[in-house]
Amino acid sequence: MRFSTRIVFILLAMASLGLLVAGLVIGEWARLHPCHLCNFQRLLYMVLAFVALCGALLPGWRRLWCVLLALTAVGGMATALQQSWMQYAPQQANECGFGDPTLVEQIVNWLGMQWPSMFMVTGFCTNKEWIFLGLSMANWSVVCFLALFAVAGWLLFRRETNR
Repeated sequence: MRFSTRIVFILLAMASLGLLVAGLVIGEWARLHPCHLCNFQRLLYMVLAFVALCGALLPGWRRLWCVLLALTAVGGMATALQQSWMQYAPQQANECGFGDPTLVEQIVNWLGMQWPSMFMVTGFCTNKEWIFLGLSMANWSVVCFLALFAVAGWLLFRRETNR
């Protein structure tokens, strides 16, 4: 079975939104406290969904959308890896929110003022409040961003069919 480019973009958008919603539901259910990096990852899942929807609406620009998806996924992986490292070695990490705010912190703080229920920072990046199969939510996010990156790369390099 071969999926059209449009269907793959729609599936990518649905996966990104599904991951965002899953994170929000788990956060509410387990009463988790999101940090700056958690909230930035939320933003990146939203960006991934938006770009994928653009790809579904304008599949003729497939390569552009795939590159944007891949770059956003790499940014997500980097953010989730940074948070994973902070959770692994909290004594060596400079906690977010202390000192001069980074660009990520400034963006998240601004978003928290605009949409507090989605982006309000209430936790610390070094805390591992939720573990599933031995991995924290940040670790799982690395895996998810990697999967989204892989699909974007596959879509970028696959041969088009006349369907």
